[in-house]
Amino acid sequence: MANVTFSSPSMKKDMTVYAVAGDTQTLLAVAQAHKVPVHFECENGECGSCAVQVTVLSNKTPCAVALTEKEKAVLRLSGKITAEQIAKAETDDLPPPYRLACQFIVRNEDVLVKF
Repeated sequence: MANVTFSSPSMKKDMTVYAVAGDTQTLLAVAQAHKVPVHFECENGECGSCAVQVTVLSNKTPCAVALTEKEKAVLRLSGKITAEQIAKAETDDLPPPYRLACQFIVRNEDVLVKF
């Protein structure tokens, strides 16, 4: 069970929604279900238009990151994350600062999503 707070200059105020842990919904699906205006185009992890900054808000160790291959390639090519951040995500489970909303699965942790 997680609280997901969406924050954007395009919204009047931040919005916090409840996401059910284990539901395997992507962050984009959670946003769409609550009418949060996260921009997207392909929903397939290829265009990068849904790149968002994700910050874990709890004091506990972040859940496993599980970047998809598409996500690694698109975020690296767009300059959102570095090869070093990808390596730390894979070896140390340290979340990178940016994710693709269409690929990121909401876990059992509170997060702040800036877009």
